[in-house]
Amino acid sequence: MIYNVGMGEAKVALGEDALRTLGLGSCVGVTLFDVFAQVAGLAHIMLPSAPLNTEDVFKYADTAIPLLLEQVLREGAYRNRIGAKVVGGAQMFAFSKGLDLVRIGPRNVEAIFTQLEMLRIPVLASDVGGHFGRTIQVKCDTGEVWIRTLKQGEHYI
Repeated sequence: MIYNVGMGEAKVALGEDALRTLGLGSCVGVTLFDVFAQVAGLAHIMLPSAPLNTEDVFKYADTAIPLLLEQVLREGAYRNRIGAKVVGGAQMFAFSKGLDLVRIGPRNVEAIFTQLEMLRIPVLASDVGGHFGRTIQVKCDTGEVWIRTLKQGEHYI
């Protein structure tokens, strides 16, 4: 079965199931997986850091990744076998160089890599940046991530 993950959401699945998210522009899809346990989680992250007391925890890199890690561990993943793949973070619109606040995609990617490093989760592959959107699907039994873009077609990481 394929489970869809919406913007600002995260899900975990097992075995032959898959997780999919559509329309990653400046947003980033983060997968955490353990191929031996056949457990994978996917978060569709929209922004780098959460405001105080937010309830939308999967919307932000700094709150989503630790919680996604907890979820995959709860489903049987082993901490030392978890790897990550990161996709998205495009700069969808051209702006003047001084407008750092609108660099949402690159800022999302930086925040996600920082969180993964802090949690000591190795990034096994990534497909980030550019000026185009992506749709992704992760297979829980292999950790393989399928990526589709309008400009580059389909490929796997």
